[in-house]
Amino acid sequence: MFITSYAPYGADGIIIRVEADIRRGIPGADITGLAQTAVREARERARVAFRNSGFDFPKDRVLINLAPAGVRKDGASLDLPIALAVMAAAGMIPPPDDLMALGELELSGSLRPVRGVLAAIAGGLASGIKGFIVPAENGAEARILAKDKIAAVATLKDAAEAVVQYTRNGVFPGSLHVQQPEVPASADPSAQTASGDFAEVRGQGRYKRALEIAAAGGHNLLVFGPPGAGKTMLARRLPSIMPRLLPDEAVEVTRLHSLAGLMNLGAEQIGLITTPPFRSPHHSASVEGILGGGKTVHPGEISLAHFGVLFLDEAPEFRANILQALREPLEDRVISISRAERSVRLPADFQLILAANPCPCGKLGMIDGSHSLGRDSGAMCFCSPEEIHRYWRKFGGALLDRVELRVMVTQSDAPLTGSSAEEPGAAVAKRVLRAVEIQRSRFQDTASGVCGGAGGSTTRAAIRRNAAMTPLFIERYCAVSGEAERALNAAEVKLGFSGRAIHGVLRVARTIADIEGSGTIKTVHILEAVQHRRLGDDPYDVVK
Repeated sequence: MFITSYAPYGADGIIIRVEADIRRGIPGADITGLAQTAVREARERARVAFRNSGFDFPKDRVLINLAPAGVRKDGASLDLPIALAVMAAAGMIPPPDDLMALGELELSGSLRPVRGVLAAIAGGLASGIKGFIVPAENGAEARILAKDKIAAVATLKDAAEAVVQYTRNGVFPGSLHVQQPEVPASADPSAQTASGDFAEVRGQGRYKRALEIAAAGGHNLLVFGPPGAGKTMLARRLPSIMPRLLPDEAVEVTRLHSLAGLMNLGAEQIGLITTPPFRSPHHSASVEGILGGGKTVHPGEISLAHFGVLFLDEAPEFRANILQALREPLEDRVISISRAERSVRLPADFQLILAANPCPCGKLGMIDGSHSLGRDSGAMCFCSPEEIHRYWRKFGGALLDRVELRVMVTQSDAPLTGSSAEEPGAAVAKRVLRAVEIQRSRFQDTASGVCGGAGGSTTRAAIRRNAAMTPLFIERYCAVSGEAERALNAAEVKLGFSGRAIHGVLRVARTIADIEGSGTIKTVHILEAVQHRRLGDDPYDVVK
């Protein structure tokens, strides 16, 4: 007797076949198949849950096997399928051969929600599974893909009844069909760290323009300047001008959040995530927390920012090895994590926003409009040149070369008083959406890339935004001639741009042209792209 289940691993996870056999012998239960501690403990939870649900746990020898046996299994999501497999082996319920079950058992027999339900449903549908039994609190998440094939149950007894009714009638009882709840915007995990409107921030016109270009083309951005100038405030408003995700993008983002266990916020049930994720980890985060990993590989922050934004505030405070490890995902838009038993590729198509002070104390370049601030004012920088360069060197040239937009901000750019009206964020968002729709049309026929996981593969568009254009597409869509080409060549010679930097300038210029609705890249587009690229390699730019 067996029932199908699922174990989170990487981007897709693994379909698990839970088998049970009862034979004569000393009463007890054994679990085989590389079960980790949480899974081995399921036999005791199941035994007590049986009793408290009105069932008799078999008094013979019970063997439970988790296939494939060579893959490590961890977590409590196998509690319910183990209990149902034992019930089927004992003749309490019919064999649930074409059903998948997920859920953690409490001793009372109630079910607790588990992570990875959406990924489990996707894998189950691909494997031909006809029905799914999930905890009630995971119902809205499961219904995104499976709709009326779901039984959302609250207890072990309800789950057993669902198996009986499904085997008898081919459908689940109507009382167990989950209805999609109305999910408030505040329950979207991608919106937890982003809020506000551009119009709430005064000044910083150059920074706002850079964020508009970044949102439109998916470009990476570095903003640096003294504390209090509005770096973080504006960065957190970036999602407010970004377009909503396409349906296939929304499903992929939601699946990754499900694997990370972010689909239940307290009593709230999360539906489909339709807004671009905005992730802002603390600088104390570990390598595994940012990149992903662990014994059973799980998504990190760069995967949770898939199709969205990874914002590193006070970026030089992050460990240098973390910052340097971002280079390959920024280039490849996936991250490969190698373990002894297998390698896993996680999707990581994100745009990076870095915010930094120019020096450790943050006061480098803080000068009043009429005179330098004196030593007694408390606004003078006391960092030595060695400290400043050590602080800035954490970025490294290779990482900065992948950042197409660099903006320097000062406190004078953010006036606290004045009557000038700021442009509403809705107007900026409208321009961004127009540029994004141009790019969607431009790249709709590009080949698809495959991001393979442990249990299958995840397909994503090879190119979504201008920032992901390869040299072949840059040659096709970013051709310049005449005056624009001469301006680009002059910038290359004067500023010492690398080949990657030149490609970055062309991508940004293409985005600026898209924002303006221009089919060709003009000289003004090249010059603006160069202006956004020329700073940031030297912290002393703030005093020049």
